[in-house]
Amino acid sequence: MTTRQSTITCPHCGQKTTEAMPLNACIWLWTCPGCHRELKPKKGDCCVYCSYGSTPCPPKQENTTCCPPDKS
Repeated sequence: MTTRQSTITCPHCGQKTTEAMPLNACIWLWTCPGCHRELKPKKGDCCVYCSYGSTPCPPKQENTTCCPPDKS
């Protein structure tokens, strides 16, 4: 069963925000509601949920194809 909720923790200010993840899309940019900084995935991760969330994105949970990792 796929978990749709993930709590993103901002590495800059520590703000924790629980969000519903999309089932078939990667979220590349996320703006922290606490410090208003934009988060991008860490190198090798496909989305901000995989980098900063308590639960990886649904495609990763199901071991299916996800968006390619950011090469920057």
